[in-house]
Amino acid sequence: MARTDSAAGSDDIDALIIGAGPSGVTAARLLAESGFRVTVLEQGDWPNVADYPSEKLERDLLVAGRWNPNPNHRHGPSDYPINDSDSDVHPLMFNGVGGSSVLFWAEWPRMIPSDFRVRTLDGIADDWPITYEDLQPYYDVVDEMIGVSGLGGNIAYPPGYVPPQPALPIGRIGRIAAEGMNKLGIGWWPGTSAILSQSTGSRGACARWGTCGSGCPEGAKASFDVAMWPGALAAGVNLVAGARVREITVSNQGLVTGATWIDRAGVEQHTSAAVVIVCANGIGTPRLLQLSTSSLFPDGLANSSGYLGRNLMMHPVATVLGEYEQDLEPWIGPESHPIWSMHFAETDVSRGFHRGAKWTAVVHQGPVSLLQRFTELPLAERSGLAGHELIERLHGRSYEISASIEDLPVFENRVVLDPNLVDSDGIPAPKIDYTMSDESKRALDWNLDRIVEVHEAAGAISTKRVDFMGETGWHLLGTARCGNDPSTSVVDGYGRSHDVPNLYIFDGSVFVTSSAVNPTPTITAFALRAAEHLVETASDQRTPL
Repeated sequence: MARTDSAAGSDDIDALIIGAGPSGVTAARLLAESGFRVTVLEQGDWPNVADYPSEKLERDLLVAGRWNPNPNHRHGPSDYPINDSDSDVHPLMFNGVGGSSVLFWAEWPRMIPSDFRVRTLDGIADDWPITYEDLQPYYDVVDEMIGVSGLGGNIAYPPGYVPPQPALPIGRIGRIAAEGMNKLGIGWWPGTSAILSQSTGSRGACARWGTCGSGCPEGAKASFDVAMWPGALAAGVNLVAGARVREITVSNQGLVTGATWIDRAGVEQHTSAAVVIVCANGIGTPRLLQLSTSSLFPDGLANSSGYLGRNLMMHPVATVLGEYEQDLEPWIGPESHPIWSMHFAETDVSRGFHRGAKWTAVVHQGPVSLLQRFTELPLAERSGLAGHELIERLHGRSYEISASIEDLPVFENRVVLDPNLVDSDGIPAPKIDYTMSDESKRALDWNLDRIVEVHEAAGAISTKRVDFMGETGWHLLGTARCGNDPSTSVVDGYGRSHDVPNLYIFDGSVFVTSSAVNPTPTITAFALRAAEHLVETASDQRTPL
């Protein structure tokens, strides 16, 4: 079946989805399998496995250039610039079929039950309009669809959760980190990963390349171009790559009618549809809706609440590097998450902050990532002979434990349209205003102190705190939040706009709170549940066609 179709402008489309990443393809596949005629518009291209940096000698150079996760460094034809000059964290993403899962590390933790009830339990932020129990069966289905490995019985979750594939080996780094946590009474668990531990269909089991973040050459990692798109295409989904959407169009009655987009030749096209679903991530989605102004929606489409683009959350991350005497075999994968800990994920106000953190053991595959941990040193002490000596000392004998903290929503953290910056098609680019809160800084500091203790208990001969890293903005959340109250949310618990009944949002923008864990499992479970509801209520759906 062809991957793209030039007939995207036809009017016999039930659902038009903008964005071919995890949420977009998950929804597209279910809708098509349910008989919907579905077209997906994606501004990027299909990634070519042969181009992945992972098995190339020049990997570090490629990751610093055209495979860099920061679009402001990558400058690809699929990318749009982002003004992040007023942001403490720099947003990261991959624009292409499969979305940012092409470059993610495939950590696959679910949110925990308390994450959905932060207002009720802790008196801060807001509760979600749905619960863990609402999403649990959809978490299970997505795990089966893409192939998730792990060990059942993790006490951070309700009883009964068992990933469909056995856990991957934790390796030397996992064992050493576990020994340190055991000595301090800190709970840990083998990694739950969107990586096959057993071959399935055309996808091989993890060969432990350890280069997950620069593309899996084995097909074991569940990047969604590999794990979900083949099924979506087989179900009849029409995918149009190289299609940059400029505007979602509306009728005089206030219903969306489709989308105007620009192809790679610079030609403007329009695709009509009964329903439009936006899956463009927590920056791309509010950008597009703010671009879609009209006399009916002068402040941006679906923005009567004023919450569109607000409450941006990006999961601040900090780490502690531990140096050891023994060889740790960091070149044996997976690249991240051999073990993880949710021991400090729940609120304990005696620590001086609300909510908690997820800890993850992380390896360093090459010299560049190690040197990036020493940017405070003068250049002469981390380059030339001094740089080689530093790498010779640490490479193969060090690893990190990172702390990803729950980033609580702040109304002033937001995505807006930049008044001057535009993309290669002349469309206004987004500007990010994001300041890490004092509470987040306290949370990072407290967790790093504990991680130093773990390294020391595990036998580290030295430790180095990396108190904050700006290049960690993978998780773009909260900018079109879901809720029951139209005055304080953009969509309902099924992703449907309060203002426009045939407009939906299924990506991380809908998050009310961020949890401390990686969001893709929850994003895809939300998308699957919402798409199922759209199918079940199709007879009641208002459309302009």
